[in-house]
Amino acid sequence: MPDRPEGVPPTAVPSRVQTGYTIWINGAERTRLRDAYHLFLQIRWPASIGLIALGFFLVNLIFAIIYYIVGGVDGVGSGSFFDALMFSVETLGTIGYGVMHPVSHAASVVVIVESIAGIICVALITGLVFAKFSRPVARIAFSKNCVVCEHEGKKTLMFRCGNQRSNTIVEARIHVVATKVDSTEPGKPFYKLIDLKLVRDRIGGLRRGWLVMHVIDETSPLYGLDAEGMAKAEIELEIAVMGFDDVTLQTVHAMHLYGDKDILLGHRFVDTLAMLPNGDMVLDVTKFHDTIAETC
Repeated sequence: MPDRPEGVPPTAVPSRVQTGYTIWINGAERTRLRDAYHLFLQIRWPASIGLIALGFFLVNLIFAIIYYIVGGVDGVGSGSFFDALMFSVETLGTIGYGVMHPVSHAASVVVIVESIAGIICVALITGLVFAKFSRPVARIAFSKNCVVCEHEGKKTLMFRCGNQRSNTIVEARIHVVATKVDSTEPGKPFYKLIDLKLVRDRIGGLRRGWLVMHVIDETSPLYGLDAEGMAKAEIELEIAVMGFDDVTLQTVHAMHLYGDKDILLGHRFVDTLAMLPNGDMVLDVTKFHDTIAETC
């Protein structure tokens, strides 16, 4: 979590880290328990496995306490909480070594309850892991910067995106929205969302590279803006890519955000495709992010 700056209410939480700043939200409804399923799918695999292990341990700990209080389990050492915990692990995990087993009605009832709880836990964990494992996730790379330079006699904004996998994203579509600060009244900024018109907003098959272009003409929200003007207008570009994975036959998507500091004026991208003397071609993806200065 980023450091809380002065003036931010203590109840405010960071929504997402933008390019150079963080949006803090105060008074938002807390829905962590109701959205636990979505949160589980969003977090990384190490955190997911850690949560599963922690939940399994807590359930065993609860039943171990009950066994320790109730007693009636043969093979458990007198006053040994560790033995009670091990018996709970054996019961919940359906291991059943046979060394420890219930000999009282109270302990047998607890075993029945824990067995039912174990079936429910295993079903839930299996469903969560399968849902997370089977969720289609795109690996689409975006260039670190946008560039603005002359292309075919027109001032053009460009950035690169490409599929990092060896498969193809079929019928990939891209949508770019520019955020620009406008003032309808003095001292009252208004954030306008403007769709950028692209030279091409879809491609039949997205593979290693796609150079996305927007012509900066009189209709463009970037028209007439230099680096200082973009910073003053707080220009941000939000990119959304969507298409069909030709392997899983599922819809995949990716998003990216460029701020005004990520837009390089007077630069162009270094060529990644080179022709060899024998007619073969080399695609050098190590130059995917590289740019060079150019007089526009």
